[in-house]
Amino acid sequence: MEINRATIKKKRKKRKNKFLRFTLFTFFILLIGGGAYFYNVYMNVASAVDKMNKPISREVSEKREEKVEFTKKDPISILMVGIDEREGDNGRTDSMIVITVNPEKKTTKILSIPRDTRTELINNNNSRKNRTDKINHAYAYGGIEMSIASVEHFLNIPIDYYVEVNMEGFKDIVDAVGGIEVDNQYEFELDGTTLYEGQQHLNGTEALAYARMRKQDPRGDIGRGERQREVISKIIDKGKSLSTLTKYTDILDALENNIKTNLTLNEMIGMQSTYKPATETIDKLEIEGEGDTIDNVWYYIVSDETRQTLSDELRTLLELPIEAIEE
Repeated sequence: MEINRATIKKKRKKRKNKFLRFTLFTFFILLIGGGAYFYNVYMNVASAVDKMNKPISREVSEKREEKVEFTKKDPISILMVGIDEREGDNGRTDSMIVITVNPEKKTTKILSIPRDTRTELINNNNSRKNRTDKINHAYAYGGIEMSIASVEHFLNIPIDYYVEVNMEGFKDIVDAVGGIEVDNQYEFELDGTTLYEGQQHLNGTEALAYARMRKQDPRGDIGRGERQREVISKIIDKGKSLSTLTKYTDILDALENNIKTNLTLNEMIGMQSTYKPATETIDKLEIEGEGDTIDNVWYYIVSDETRQTLSDELRTLLELPIEAIEE
């Protein structure tokens, strides 16, 4: 009887060890496979970001004493521009959005600048090329660097990073995340695309029309700016969902072909891990102004008092001392 019990116990132990070895082996295979998968994902992301990365000539804004550091949780600012590239010229900014982020205060402010805003356009390489014009013309005259310098002058804040989006390719990004849901306030037709009032799912072409429409919106540029912020938020939300993970190659292709930025991969990773608390409070700001025709050209006129108020609010969030704007 003792022999039988010992034999049974030995067999059970052997089966248990065999099951344990099988389990560990299976886990090891999954770990290697998963590691290879995520390594492959990382390499694809790194390659895409490398193609998107387009540094500018300066490392630090003239309105800062030193470069911001993510490890110190320094407040940062980002200029996001949508470029309307036209045949025969360098293109113009179809939209300009300034994002200021403070992780310690857990606050982000998003400011849309109307494209027809009249201001001095600044060329940091040659001040003789400065001119007063619509702010969206800065890109045509001097590319992203003149756009950055002009926004810095207009708001008297530093711009630390930029993200440039090709608006024609913007639809590819929307399609890559599977489209977005919006609640359209006005029925309208734009460039052959008709959108009806109410809740609906938009593909890339429809989302581009939704973000671009201006003349049929009673609020004009203000309403369009609000829709653009909405579309960007919806894309980000879709991009974070698990359902888009299987589409990551399509998303990366859309991004690398249509986006330029001076952010590096390490900075993007640092921003995601360190600055996430800043999304707890997101304030959307608007620029008050009025339309006026000067020399037969229509402009959106923003008073110096309004510029100063905006500058004070943004500089406070960036933890910079209040300064008087340049007129």
